[in-house]
Amino acid sequence: MPTLRPTGLLSLLLTVGLAAQAPPVPALPSETPTGFQVVSDSWDYTRRVEMIPMRDGVKLHTVILIPKGAKGAPILLTRTPYNATELTGHASSAHLGPILQGYDNVTDLIVEGGYIRVVQDVRGKFGSEGDYVMNRPLRGPLNPTAVDHSTDTYDTIAWLVKHLSESNGRVGILGISYDGFLALMALVEPHPALKAAVPMNPMVDGWRGDDWFHNGAFRAQNLAYIYDQQATRGGDLKWWTSAFDDYDLHLRAGSTGALAKSRGMEQLGFWNRIAAHPAYDSFWQQQAMDQVLAKESLKVPTLLVHSLYDAEDIYGAIAVWKALKPRDGAHLLHLAMGPWNHGGQIGDGSGLGPLKFSQDTGLQFRRDILRPFLDQHLRPNGPKADLSPVHAFETGTNTWKQLPGWPLAGEGTAKTATPFYLGAGLRLTTAAPKAGDAPFEAYVSDPAKPVPFRARPIQPVGYDKGLTWPQWLTDDQREASGRTDVLAFVSEPLAAPLRVSGEPIAHLVAATSGTDADWVVKVIDVYPDEVASQPGMGGFQLMVSADIFRGRYRESLETPKALKPDAPLVYRFALPSANHVFLPGHRVMVQVQSSWFPLYDRNPQTFVPNIFFARPEAYRPATQRIYHAPGQASCVELPVVK
Repeated sequence: MPTLRPTGLLSLLLTVGLAAQAPPVPALPSETPTGFQVVSDSWDYTRRVEMIPMRDGVKLHTVILIPKGAKGAPILLTRTPYNATELTGHASSAHLGPILQGYDNVTDLIVEGGYIRVVQDVRGKFGSEGDYVMNRPLRGPLNPTAVDHSTDTYDTIAWLVKHLSESNGRVGILGISYDGFLALMALVEPHPALKAAVPMNPMVDGWRGDDWFHNGAFRAQNLAYIYDQQATRGGDLKWWTSAFDDYDLHLRAGSTGALAKSRGMEQLGFWNRIAAHPAYDSFWQQQAMDQVLAKESLKVPTLLVHSLYDAEDIYGAIAVWKALKPRDGAHLLHLAMGPWNHGGQIGDGSGLGPLKFSQDTGLQFRRDILRPFLDQHLRPNGPKADLSPVHAFETGTNTWKQLPGWPLAGEGTAKTATPFYLGAGLRLTTAAPKAGDAPFEAYVSDPAKPVPFRARPIQPVGYDKGLTWPQWLTDDQREASGRTDVLAFVSEPLAAPLRVSGEPIAHLVAATSGTDADWVVKVIDVYPDEVASQPGMGGFQLMVSADIFRGRYRESLETPKALKPDAPLVYRFALPSANHVFLPGHRVMVQVQSSWFPLYDRNPQTFVPNIFFARPEAYRPATQRIYHAPGQASCVELPVVK
């Protein structure tokens, strides 16, 4: 007889029956506990993680590091969108110092000073609850809610002084860049326990001269930052590239809007707001922290920190200084200005790129300026700091100067705005142009071949190992001066030192054959052909101050207007502050060009309503003319100090 095989339902029933009769398989217990309790008795600090409630019920993730045995200790607070856990966990150590290495290289000050260190994620980022808004505006027309960074700081400080029995009830706030912006926000209706603020390289006005625009020209390479910052709460998604050279990436994309769309950035609220507000309208004006703070008298001792080679926020600290100083009747405001890149004051300040300063200017700042300032204001009966209103490092001579104010005009020092004229034959001279000289110099600006802002291949913006973005302002400018679409006006070698302290002013009389144009002006220190002490600096062209202006905003920053083709028009705009001495034997150079790519987006040179979405056919070459005739003299006014 054939063998009968169970099939279908019968097979299933047999299998289930056999399984029911099988003995249970013993479990292998996990060797990882449900919750591990760290034994930290040997640590020289206590780490607390708190979710501090705000007035609207949102809780903010806060890391608190308290030195063991602390009593009557001041609190040093930083609020950040950059991950409080990571910023307070740089090493596995029983000692507070290594934990704070890296971003927080004010470690020597914190550890030796016995400070309680507090770092908090802003709402909507990393461990904090709530919604994230880039540079969340103050309550008002741009923010209909009841909370902002000012109220969040107030509520945080109120909680800290109530719940940290180890503290003396005095709080200082310190931060760099975005964190510096947050330190400025703390000055709006400050908590009474806030006794000191140190905004370093703060984001202040995103349109006039900080992260997003400079005088209307968009900083195209910052698309990557916006993507990384807003795509996810924890920064898990990263900007991706399809070219090793950022120049190629941006050029092939066409417009900045097209590149953003190719990355799906229309899903990001801040990008959409930027794209909708290319002009200096109320959206930007109401957020500008210098304008916000200028409405009230300063109540908190504040040390503004500015970097002369800041590639990201070179506008903000000086703008706040100018806004607050006239109202500083109580003399609470100080300014420190050093030869650093963005945030370089918390690192090794002995040099930057090819520049050598023969001293650690970062250490000097932290030891001689920052620590005395904090000790005075955060300790009851703390030693009075012997600080001038302004401490400014003078490049060229590489010396610190204690100054009564900034800029030096009206402060007991003779200063004159000295015109350096862009003359015929590409000469730079203090003599005004004469009749009979050629009336202008000309070049062709082609959007298909924009001037790179540094030698290619161009790296992305970043501070990772191997990236040189932080030092690009010290790049040699010789490559640009040799291009046919860059005009380089050069003085004779100087017979005596030329000291410049303040903002150079570009005064161009220029024409374009197009209906829109960008104007880039760079003031440059040209080294002698040979430098015996440092041969690599022979003939070096060092930028001292430089910026860009988008022509459509010549008449109004709020309302763009097409330029009249081939008409000589006046463009006048300030360049970033300089504190520099051109030494004898050096020459002064002024370069003029019409693109600075891909740091800034390309101007199509044809007027369109919104350059972000310019179509390919709008990008056209244009002939640019820089005039140097009597009555049409182009110059750069240098703030020369005698």
